[in-house]
Amino acid sequence: MNWLTGSPQGEAKKLVSQLADLTRRDVAARELIKLGADAVPTLIDALQTQDLSLILLYQQILARISSATPFLAKSLATAHPITRGRVVEIFGISKDKSAIPALLDALKGEYFTVRSRAALVLAKFEDRQAIPALLPLLKDKEDEVRSAACVAIASFRDPATFDDITNILLDDPMIEVRQSAARALGETKHPAAMPFLMEALHDSSWWFEQEEAAEDLLTAIEKMGPVVVDPLIKALGDKEGTVRKYAAIVLGRMGDPRAIEELGMTLYDLHNEVGKAAADALAKFGAPTVNIFIEALSHPEAEIRENSVAALSKIQDARVVPVLIEMLRDPAREVQKQALQALGGLRDRRAIPAMQEIVSNRADREMAALAKQIIESMK
Repeated sequence: MNWLTGSPQGEAKKLVSQLADLTRRDVAARELIKLGADAVPTLIDALQTQDLSLILLYQQILARISSATPFLAKSLATAHPITRGRVVEIFGISKDKSAIPALLDALKGEYFTVRSRAALVLAKFEDRQAIPALLPLLKDKEDEVRSAACVAIASFRDPATFDDITNILLDDPMIEVRQSAARALGETKHPAAMPFLMEALHDSSWWFEQEEAAEDLLTAIEKMGPVVVDPLIKALGDKEGTVRKYAAIVLGRMGDPRAIEELGMTLYDLHNEVGKAAADALAKFGAPTVNIFIEALSHPEAEIRENSVAALSKIQDARVVPVLIEMLRDPAREVQKQALQALGGLRDRRAIPAMQEIVSNRADREMAALAKQIIESMK
């Protein structure tokens, strides 16, 4: 009936229906913005659509209607929970500071999806007065809210809040929430966050049977930059092998030359995973570490020689291939095999005569077959 009478509300409904038509969308959007407040109730109702391709369009139009804020603020307390969540996102687009009181109220609302989105949107306003209201969310019963609170609070880069976030980082019962805390602290790139992340590295709940989760922590530590190099070097001497391994991994990623000497010593760690991590880390430094590996190739422990051979194959240097050819005569079969595979990966024809000797010697048929296969692949 409204359409027939030509009321603003009827016009708004007609224009909203036209947004689904790509040929009429732009014109309809402009007309809705011109309608202003008269279009807002209809657009808010439209936010419940199941057509995900239209939601952002509705939100963008509402964000451009300056008079929409009072209607949107009211809907945060009265609308369907789906609509409330999508309204929160509109304020994230418009960044209308007059919406801050409504968003602060939404932090205490009954729906956890709204609380979490409101936290993230408040952070976009960069208003530090929101921090006291965000801190209680770190103790929210819902995982999603605690995670969002970590991200929102950390975005202010206020060292006074890092201890609160660290309570989540170390003690939250859900590893996914602790991962959010680690990522959030890492994104601050603030030197004051470094001790808290290093504390987590020494906490076994972060890495015991949590290999994938620990990756977020390692990335966060890496983002701290040069300030974390010395603590990581110190961690190479930790009593826990996993801590030593992760310290080596991060130092390799960071590429700070201060770590070369200590990683060279860690190469001889009796915990093989640690020694391998140190070898992989050293290889990332390239040519300056070749002599370190060449020296390690004379060590009595076969695993150390094997790790060194594997690492050498990743370095572009003229000295590498002759050394690997020599290691085909290593007394340990595992080292020989690693050297053979490394030479196969490098595809350097200088290695063919030595590999042909292995093919001719049928005492180890597996090694002979592998050498033959590598030679064939190099033709």
